[in-house]
Amino acid sequence: MNMIWLNFAVLYFAMATASTGLPPGTVLPIMMGSSINAKNDKPGQKIEGKLMQEVQLPNGAVIKKGSKVTGQVISVQRPLRITLRFDQLQDDGRTIPINVSLRALASSLDVFQAALPVDGIDTEQSNQWVTQQVGGEYVFRGRGYVSGEEGKVAAWTGTGVVGKLGLGNDCPDGEVNGQLQALWIFSTTACKTYGFDGKLAIAQDGRAAPVGQITLQATGKDLLVRGGSGWLLLVNPATSGKPVANGSSR
Repeated sequence: MNMIWLNFAVLYFAMATASTGLPPGTVLPIMMGSSINAKNDKPGQKIEGKLMQEVQLPNGAVIKKGSKVTGQVISVQRPLRITLRFDQLQDDGRTIPINVSLRALASSLDVFQAALPVDGIDTEQSNQWVTQQVGGEYVFRGRGYVSGEEGKVAAWTGTGVVGKLGLGNDCPDGEVNGQLQALWIFSTTACKTYGFDGKLAIAQDGRAAPVGQITLQATGKDLLVRGGSGWLLLVNPATSGKPVANGSSR
């Protein structure tokens, strides 16, 4: 009888998740499938990324690695500013509505480098490498932990990095919920853009109104975020309201 009730509870949560979205504070580490280009992109244009690490939810349910995260461009101010949002996650045949903010963004080159051993020597098996996360922390795969300024800050599970978000110098207050999160190639305190030589900023992260709308602002010639970039998304609180269907960036 207990097993029947357990199965019912799992099924009920799956149905509730599909209809109401993911728990607030859930981290979704994704790789963008195509470029974001304020010179050429148009409002309404679809954007798509994929989840790069399995996401374990607080109740034990799992969102699979490789699940698609989709959204669209909201507005463009050519060629240096673009507003977009992510609004759906597709997992195992389910479509889950999401409302997310952007905590950190890494260039495709930084994503690539984070997957390589820091000494440049790959003669050992990859599960013995030491790698460096975007944001500076080091992953000691053979020892199973991640090291930062405060010592051991996260764990290497063999398939990815799991840890609690921290408040770094660039992190806004109020984002830490104390849950273990799938961090992929990001440090626990990663909170800005990386690999763009200071020429790309998160002008609006999607936490403030209009909630869920993320604005990137470039300086220089063009705003271009190439495919293969890494995005650390964070599910907004349910009380923040629904994404705005048509709006402009501030």
